[in-house]
Amino acid sequence: MDTPYHFFHRTPIQIRFNDVDIMGHVNNSVYQNYFDYARLRYFEEVFGYRIDWFDKALVLVKIEIEYQQPVRMFDEIGVLTKVFHLGNKSLQMEQLLVGTDQQDVRCSNRAVLSAFSYQEGKAVELPERWRKAVAQYEHDLSF
Repeated sequence: MDTPYHFFHRTPIQIRFNDVDIMGHVNNSVYQNYFDYARLRYFEEVFGYRIDWFDKALVLVKIEIEYQQPVRMFDEIGVLTKVFHLGNKSLQMEQLLVGTDQQDVRCSNRAVLSAFSYQEGKAVELPERWRKAVAQYEHDLSF
């Protein structure tokens, strides 16, 4: 799969026995767990701290998953994560679940996340410190 982006973030994924179905491959419903975990690790690294989900958070509002190749129990896999667009209240992210070779794409994911205040109960603008941190981390893009 060709992507126009360079991915600076990779999260190793440990496949668990209960991730695998009777056909011997990771069940398609488990892939989202891998992407969610990698997304959390990405923001923790980029922001330098864990998001306080009871203050301002990023909530998933749209997701597209495309399955290309199966993942089996003993495959070595990781998730590449990239924010490629920053809006006022949301951001867009692409993730690739890959084997040991970055070109060995097993599954791709595109998502839209919105900044959300649980205290206010509504979408809010992306905090400026988040915007700056992402822009600095994803230094090959102009937002």
